[in-house]
Amino acid sequence: MQNREALWRTGKDEPVEVNQHALIYKVLARYSGEFTLFRELLQNSDDARSSKVEIHFETAEHLDRRDQREENPDASTLPDLKCASVTQWRFRNNGDAFTEQDWTRLQKIAEGNPCSEKIGAFGVGFYSLFSVTDRPFVSSKGYGMQFHSKNTQNQLYVRHGNLPSRETPDPWTTFEIPLREAGPIPPALDFLRFLASSITFMVNLRDVGVFVAEHCIGRIKKLPGTVQGVCVSGQLKRSSPLSIMNVKEIQCHLMTIEAEVVNAVYATGIGKSPSQVVSESHDRGAFFSSSQSLSPLRTPTSTEQPGDPKLQHRTTVDLTVFTAEVNVELDKKLSVELLRSTRKQAPSRLTYNLIYTGKDEYDRSVADQNDQTGMCDSIFQGLRADLNGSMHTRVFIGHATGQTTGVGGHMASYFIPTVERESIDLVDRNIAIWNKELLHIGGFLCRAVYELELFKIRDAWEEAAGSNGTLDFRPPAQLQDTLHQQFLHLLKFFTFHCSTPSTKVARLLEAAFFECSTAPLRLLSSAGVRSAPDIKEYDQAVATFLKYLPMLPHYVVQECPRIIKELPEQHKISCITFSDVLQELHKHALTQEELVACLRWWMTRRDGSAHNSAMLSAITLGSANGTPLQLSSVKYFIGKAYIPLDGPLPPSLMSHDITRGFPSSDLMSFGWQEFTIVDWFLHISQPEIMSADPRHDFTRSIEWAERVLSVLSGVWSPQSEQLVSLAKSILKNKKCIPTSHGLRSPEESFVSSSNTTLFRDLGLPIVRFIAVSETKGDMEGFLSSIGVQKHVPPQLLLDKMVETGNWSISDLIRYLVRVQNTLTPDEFSKWKLFKAFIEEGVQGDVGARPRYCAGELYPPLDIFKQLQLPVIDWGEESRWRNESEQAELLYRLGLRPYPPLEKIVMLASTASDATVRAAAFKYLCDNLRSKYLDYNPDNFRDIPFIAAESEDGICLAKLGDVFLGTRWKALGFSVIQDGHQKYPVTELGVQQHPPTSTLIRLLETTPPTNEETARQWFETLFECISSFSQMELTKLSELPIVPARSSTGGWEHLAPARCYLGEGTKDKFHAKLFVFVNFGSPANLFLRACGSMNEPPVQDIAESLVGDPERFYNLAGGYEGFLAELRDLASQSRRIPNITLRKMMSKPILVGIRRKKPTDRRECEYERVLRKPEEIVIADDMNSYRLFEDTILVAPRDSGLEGFYMSLGCRRLSTVIEEDYKASNELQDTETSTRVGSLILERLPLFLREDTHTHAQSQFLVSLPSAENFKVKVCERLVVSKTLTIGNNQTTRRQDLLAATKCDEDGQIELWLPRNTEPDMYEIALSLCRLLFGAARVGDALLLMTILSTDPEVLRRRGFNVDKIPKQQPEGPELTKEAIDSPYVASAVTTTSATNLVSEQSIMTTGSSTVVASEESSTNRPMPGSFGAPLEHTASPTPLQYSIDQASSNALSAIQNLTRLLIPRGRASETTRNVPFPLHSWTLRQVMPQSYIRANVSKALKACHPEGGKLLHHRNKVEEIREFPNEGYCDVSGQVGKLKRCGTMGDVQVFTTEDVPDADTFMTSKHDILARFVDVLTPVAELYGLSLTLLHVFYDVAGGPIAFNRDGSIFFNLRYFEAWHDQDVQKGDSQQAQISWFFALAHELAHNLIKPHNSEHEFWFSAICEAHVLTFSRLLNSKHSSKKDFHCRAPA
Repeated sequence: MQNREALWRTGKDEPVEVNQHALIYKVLARYSGEFTLFRELLQNSDDARSSKVEIHFETAEHLDRRDQREENPDASTLPDLKCASVTQWRFRNNGDAFTEQDWTRLQKIAEGNPCSEKIGAFGVGFYSLFSVTDRPFVSSKGYGMQFHSKNTQNQLYVRHGNLPSRETPDPWTTFEIPLREAGPIPPALDFLRFLASSITFMVNLRDVGVFVAEHCIGRIKKLPGTVQGVCVSGQLKRSSPLSIMNVKEIQCHLMTIEAEVVNAVYATGIGKSPSQVVSESHDRGAFFSSSQSLSPLRTPTSTEQPGDPKLQHRTTVDLTVFTAEVNVELDKKLSVELLRSTRKQAPSRLTYNLIYTGKDEYDRSVADQNDQTGMCDSIFQGLRADLNGSMHTRVFIGHATGQTTGVGGHMASYFIPTVERESIDLVDRNIAIWNKELLHIGGFLCRAVYELELFKIRDAWEEAAGSNGTLDFRPPAQLQDTLHQQFLHLLKFFTFHCSTPSTKVARLLEAAFFECSTAPLRLLSSAGVRSAPDIKEYDQAVATFLKYLPMLPHYVVQECPRIIKELPEQHKISCITFSDVLQELHKHALTQEELVACLRWWMTRRDGSAHNSAMLSAITLGSANGTPLQLSSVKYFIGKAYIPLDGPLPPSLMSHDITRGFPSSDLMSFGWQEFTIVDWFLHISQPEIMSADPRHDFTRSIEWAERVLSVLSGVWSPQSEQLVSLAKSILKNKKCIPTSHGLRSPEESFVSSSNTTLFRDLGLPIVRFIAVSETKGDMEGFLSSIGVQKHVPPQLLLDKMVETGNWSISDLIRYLVRVQNTLTPDEFSKWKLFKAFIEEGVQGDVGARPRYCAGELYPPLDIFKQLQLPVIDWGEESRWRNESEQAELLYRLGLRPYPPLEKIVMLASTASDATVRAAAFKYLCDNLRSKYLDYNPDNFRDIPFIAAESEDGICLAKLGDVFLGTRWKALGFSVIQDGHQKYPVTELGVQQHPPTSTLIRLLETTPPTNEETARQWFETLFECISSFSQMELTKLSELPIVPARSSTGGWEHLAPARCYLGEGTKDKFHAKLFVFVNFGSPANLFLRACGSMNEPPVQDIAESLVGDPERFYNLAGGYEGFLAELRDLASQSRRIPNITLRKMMSKPILVGIRRKKPTDRRECEYERVLRKPEEIVIADDMNSYRLFEDTILVAPRDSGLEGFYMSLGCRRLSTVIEEDYKASNELQDTETSTRVGSLILERLPLFLREDTHTHAQSQFLVSLPSAENFKVKVCERLVVSKTLTIGNNQTTRRQDLLAATKCDEDGQIELWLPRNTEPDMYEIALSLCRLLFGAARVGDALLLMTILSTDPEVLRRRGFNVDKIPKQQPEGPELTKEAIDSPYVASAVTTTSATNLVSEQSIMTTGSSTVVASEESSTNRPMPGSFGAPLEHTASPTPLQYSIDQASSNALSAIQNLTRLLIPRGRASETTRNVPFPLHSWTLRQVMPQSYIRANVSKALKACHPEGGKLLHHRNKVEEIREFPNEGYCDVSGQVGKLKRCGTMGDVQVFTTEDVPDADTFMTSKHDILARFVDVLTPVAELYGLSLTLLHVFYDVAGGPIAFNRDGSIFFNLRYFEAWHDQDVQKGDSQQAQISWFFALAHELAHNLIKPHNSEHEFWFSAICEAHVLTFSRLLNSKHSSKKDFHCRAPA
């Protein structure tokens, strides 16, 4: 304390220098090990060559006594080691004193010791002190350094300098560590164990003492022993894999660790008092010590009783340490990298140490551990060997690390650790090379120690064997057990378990252990030490046979399974092989017991038949008579079957005495066969056996024949096919059956049965047994199976019938019925082929009449007689009953129950008798659904068997030439006879109508010649209209098949697309232009399906107008009629193709009007002529029109026609007139200017609120209503000069003006008025409206004029909100804001349009003399002089631009570019938006948010619902998609007839219109097409998240709708799918179909939000597509579409 105070007074502060990089990666690294601080200080002490270290745990009282220089330590008692409060740790060593470089490094973090002989490398160990203290103090050789912090805890400072001198120099280097918080000392017992293990591998450290206050509680000392050299096998490779390290030599020495510990320390480890510890701790040995002791160091004094906690005890342990001396040779690159990583040069020499514990030492340590009364030896617990993989043996780098070795002993060497020094660094690339090479040396050292210890065991074994003079001698059992236990201990010690925390350490050590030697690993076997490949696995079952084969003892495998299992391939222990067994068996013959044991072992082997042969050849069975039996000669054994043993038996049969104990399956595994009845029967049937002894010949001895038959019948069963087949082949034609006539062959013998009398009458030999009184098994069945007969043969029986004449066919059948259950299949087959029956009606003698098999005749039924088929002669005695037993038997014998299908068809076709043909056809139709289910029309298409009629009369027709219904006869086809219409002829294959291709060919070659024939034909064709494909209907639409009267009175044929239905009475004008026909309702429906329409489309009318305008004008009835037709064309101009519009633009098809000036005072006359559109103008400026009315042709004053005229190229009058304005002599008329200006500024806001014009120009709204920006000026005169230019003609005329308005470049607005006239409010209003809106409509000007010229009270009575008129002129910004906030100008204020907004040039507008500016162009001209230059023209839209839908610009997205290719765009609608449900709110002045769009898209999907009605009456609320491009993809005005539900396809309802023929069979006839259509719609619906129940399919005969939306129920037209996509879908290509119907569905979903076809519908259609287009693209990219099965269901 004094030293520190002195230093504090005299020293100076300097900041600690911090290497930030090292601080982050080293200082802040986690120190997870136990006693880390002391570990670092011990290692630093060893690096400083300290031999002695003292560690002091100082209490506050002790420090006080030391400061007061109280030198009597006995004055205080030993503090309680568990709870004594310590305030300071003091660590000191007697090593080298600190040098100047050491003091400098101490101030710097990560400045490690560069000396290669020092363990410390990273320079961070000292800073572990800061884990417990903030102010460490270091002193060495009279110099000290104090660490401290000032105001902040983030910066360290040191104060250092010389300490006060002493008389005696202090030899210690001391670290004083005042604790941040007082606390107990570390667990004393664990701490001393830590010191015991740490000192083991320290290079210099020999003595460590631990003190608490003044008392030494423990001291650890290390005493090295004598070093001895170790002989290393030449088969071991001494160098590492990269040859960096090379083992020079291996040495072995004993090391003694001595511990002096007080009783109190042991008490802290066991929870007992010191007296208990001492009383229980006498004379206990250490764990490893072979020379160990435990005794008090001194005799207790009067104050030190045996229970005194200060009493010290000494214990020692002897360790065997193997050390490898290693030379190191690094290449330059690796040396540099290691220097960079560790900041020190790698050593050129190093040592590698391994602690090994022998068997005896280990057993003593285990015994001491199991004796729980011994406590003092636990100090060395950390040094104990680990044989069970408990992972407490560690890698030391001077001190112990947290890395385990995986083997039984500790290791120590110059490993490079991680920063926290807890494990080996195997991550850094260069350090990992060093550590891996060093671990290889460790594996080498393990192998060398293993070989050394194993050679000791080998020498002991061979010494015992040599004492008997032979190597085959085995030591006594006790010695064998001892040596095997020593070997087992050795194996356990060097078993490589998993290491932690890095598993690579054990794996690398193990790899080096096996790879460092070229020789296989040696092991101790049952025959001594052998190489592992020469040793076999132990097998108890064959131990009695393999007496000299070296085997690994079984307990080695049990105790050390890991090392045996993980031996490398070249070190593997092999199993006992088959050759090993053969070698042993060849040496001696086996007794019966040995043979049984050997066979039982072999049964468990199951090595295959090839080995069986070798095995049986090796085994010899000895016998008592001296004749050995080779097992390879045995072939048979007797199983369970009973075989007479007193008869002849083969010599290769094994004795039953040997085989009776084995299952048959096991004996068969040797290749032996069971000696079965079949084998026995074959053996006794051999000629040499039969001839050897007559007693055993069954063809000569009745007794032996009966015995053989009895044995055979005893094992016979109906499933014994092999036995029956063998018996039949052996006994065939052999007289071996005992009968009443002696031994006869089976074919000549009969088994006795119920027909014994019949057999006796015939004199047949009957089977009879004499010697055997009782037969075994089913003798009768066995005899029948080998050919002994039970029934009379058919021919014999037939001969008997003819001979006696007593039996008829019915008698024969009754006999067969009685015996049919006993007939064998072979006998029954003979009866089926036997010709025993005669045909009814054939005359002649019974024996001479031809006979037939049953299969050639039919039952004696009337229908078969009528068909003239051969029927069986049943006789007259009994009546034929089709359900009787006799009939059933005859049917089994082959009697035909009905004619075959081919037979009945041929009868209906080729029978000469018409009655037979008719009966055959009727029989075929009546039984088609019962007897002829396999009927296939394709098999009989070339046979004329259908009873038909044609215009030529009754005939037989083929299937493809006859049709249902007599109506087809008029078209020249054969039809079913009227009498046969009720038959199921459709199931025969008769079609409802001829093929459509045939009908088209008929119409093409021979169309109907007159109106009546056409009506009849077309009505008939309409009935099958649904069978025509869309392609065929398209072809029919262009064929000249419709007869019509020509202009000459004759008949001409027109295509259906060129004529129209009805009389033309609705529009006589159209009747003059086009051909109308009327064949009646059904026929007209057929023509409509073929393309005929009720009235001409606008395209045809337009083409007629272009073709001959003058004729069109005259037929229309002149001017008024022509205008009416033009109005119709204008209303439908969207449907006129662009190519037709181009023609109209270049033809004189428009009427123009020119006013003629009267020559007298009469009224004006007008000239009306047809001209090209470019020669006619639109009179949009009446003032200019009146000025030039005699020189121009104008369009009729009709709002509908003017737009049509402009679409064809007519220009507005204002666009062909150039104006030049001139104001002369500005006057200072303050009164007029002030009055008019105030009035305008006062009333203009009211006008802006009331007006609904939507084209106000925003920059004028900002500048006009402000006194600063708006001025009224007066001039002498206002004049305009107008020049009209049409083609090459120009005309110029002048006019005076009453008002004009202009806006200059600075935004100033000026209103000019002439002086001599009273201000005309209409002219002023007109001029202002042009400025505000860019175009002046009369209504706007009149409204503004009214507001300017009317008293406010009058305006109030008229409904104007005059309260908004300010009392005084408002300021500009307020008026501007008020005007801009008007609802009608919102879009104008927030939108900038290039056609309506001009900012770079001044604008001048006038009163009645000004040209009205249109939305498309502006022709306002500035006045000459101060009014600026004229404006440029803005071109009018082209007709093509006008004809295309002016949809919202929001629809210009990528998805719409795709839809234009697939779906023609709809017409813009001027109707009010009709929303089925409220849309989410959205302010027009904001950008539409995505959430709003998504919400409404979701509503559109949720608005769909399934159709609930069965009959739908169209149409008020239906949106349709139509085919015709120029009518728009979806036409609201389209019509669909009444729809009737006819069934469902899957979950989709199907509807048809009323004009669809054969609606009842529609679901069947269109099943496949419907299924494919629904298959296409299914993924599209799933993509939108819609159930199929929300979609519907309909079919019509003719019409344009492709799809429509009926209040949320969406319908798709099957007819268009069939025409457009069905062929591709059948070929497997469904992408085009899915694309088309994806957009069709999106179009209809948009109608759930917007009913009319306008820009809003276009927007929502695009939004729905965009929301699902990514998912749709993935659907198109998928290779396979999911398939579903659909089934038709008729409507409930």
